[in-house]
Amino acid sequence: MTTLLLIKMILVFLAATGAGMLNSVAGGGTLLTFPALIQAGLPPIVANATNAFALVPGGWSSIYGYREQLKTTSRRYFVLGIPSLIGGVTGAVLLRLTPPPTFELLVPLLIAFATILFMIQGTVQRWLRSDQRIQHPVTPRWLIGASFYQLLVATYGGYFGAGMGILMLAVLGMMGIGNIHQMNALKNVLGSIINATASIYFVYAGLVDWPMAAIMSVGAIIGGYAAAGIAQRLSQTMVRRVVIFIGFAMAASLIRIR
Repeated sequence: MTTLLLIKMILVFLAATGAGMLNSVAGGGTLLTFPALIQAGLPPIVANATNAFALVPGGWSSIYGYREQLKTTSRRYFVLGIPSLIGGVTGAVLLRLTPPPTFELLVPLLIAFATILFMIQGTVQRWLRSDQRIQHPVTPRWLIGASFYQLLVATYGGYFGAGMGILMLAVLGMMGIGNIHQMNALKNVLGSIINATASIYFVYAGLVDWPMAAIMSVGAIIGGYAAAGIAQRLSQTMVRRVVIFIGFAMAASLIRIR
């Protein structure tokens, strides 16, 4: 193993650990791991598929860390797992059908979009915490609308994934969940369904880089479980600024390369 390869593997591991923490608390981890995989030399589509596959274990560890919150979450919200499953595999298939040159052109735009979502995340979460906002009753009609919205989010998540957490938090808040930690717990469940179903297809299509996926999985598990335990005490201001900088820098560098 060359020194350069070892350095790349260490950086990918550290990025995955940070991503596991971010995804557990609010999302945005792909803004760390995807650039790390690109810098490690993986083609964009392979990097995206490997990233989705490797973060699945981290999502599971986050679910375990939030298990107490899930116990008090109404089971009616778990119906959103159905459109999450359908959308996850739909997005994965769309990624596989996208010509590599086209996806390479889309990557800077996708990263910039995800970074903007990450930037407004604090504003959305403050809105979700507000006791003054109007909460819609979860009627069958409203649930159908929310399921369609979740299908769109899941399709995006299966295709690229970065930023889908904040999109899910918005609809969960409007559905009437007033506890931000319950929203994060349910978001982790739905996000894991999306990533897992997409990853199954990525494995089938031969798009996963197994050595990098193994390294990332370990890091994501460590970060995901650790963050779930300290989410209520962790100050994220500086971390958020670093992630936003990485996101815009990566998008700008890829545009320049093109």
